[in-house]
Amino acid sequence: MMKMKFVGAVSFVMALGSVLAADVQVKQSGDLLEFAAGEQKICSYQMAAGPVPDGTPEIFRHGAHLHPIYSPSGRLVTGNHPSDHPWHRGVWMAWTKTQWGDSHPDFWNQGKAGSDKLTAEVRFQELTKSWSGLLAGFQSKHRFIDHASGAEKDVLSETWEVQVSTAAIQERAVHLIDLTSVQACVTEQALQLPEYHYGGLGVRGNAAWDEVDAVTMLTSEGHDRKKGDSTKGKWVYLGGQVEGQQTGMAILIHPSNFRFPQPLRLNPKNPQLCVAPSQGGAWSVEPGKPYTSKYRLVVFDGAADAAWIEHCWKAWSDE
Repeated sequence: MMKMKFVGAVSFVMALGSVLAADVQVKQSGDLLEFAAGEQKICSYQMAAGPVPDGTPEIFRHGAHLHPIYSPSGRLVTGNHPSDHPWHRGVWMAWTKTQWGDSHPDFWNQGKAGSDKLTAEVRFQELTKSWSGLLAGFQSKHRFIDHASGAEKDVLSETWEVQVSTAAIQERAVHLIDLTSVQACVTEQALQLPEYHYGGLGVRGNAAWDEVDAVTMLTSEGHDRKKGDSTKGKWVYLGGQVEGQQTGMAILIHPSNFRFPQPLRLNPKNPQLCVAPSQGGAWSVEPGKPYTSKYRLVVFDGAADAAWIEHCWKAWSDE
């Protein structure tokens, strides 16, 4: 299976007229799984819940997400535990408005209710495997847990498979992070997902972009942050100035994903976006029918070039 995925990824960069640039090494440091090419940091996967900043309540400790993520020049592109939304966490998967039997677990806004006890969470369960190489990566498992009754009740199980590489695409250096999430019901009870404007794949940008005018968002349909909110897209870009240089990432959305092109939530007040299928109306994750979603993060320095990002998306989506 791994060999087939490796060949597919090599075919992708060849289609772009590009090359996989360097071996990527993976190293576990406590609850972090860190990826780097030599001295060049690429990203980390926070497994078990990590520490919170000084002054942030412990209720907001979280794991099962990607952060930090760096551009090829070493500039940070993600944020974690921001003061305005301390439950935001780099790149993560969670649902907001739900119904599970008589309960309504909110897996997104962890700790938002102000209680000193969690009402719901996404928790790292185990690291199944990790590997280094031209295509480094890992496989892991998460638990979606409802705490409303005072006891832990598992709602969904989730597996992540992530592949990490460096490449040069049309002479532009990039970091590539491929994320495949598979969610399955733990019991015979479906997780109902009513229509709602966010919940799904979440991305929080660098704190340097917290000011409203400091962040740039662009969708595959040519919309900016204001016009692109509640529209659909094949990809979406998030970026801004970091240490005097424009940097950011494009989130590519696979055509096999539910409700593709998928609905987008572009937050008007902070550098955060969400690929939110529940915008399209009520749906559910059903027993015996796993929900699979695939995304590619293309992390790069320089201005967002819509034609270049579209080129990346077309090559990847045709794999």
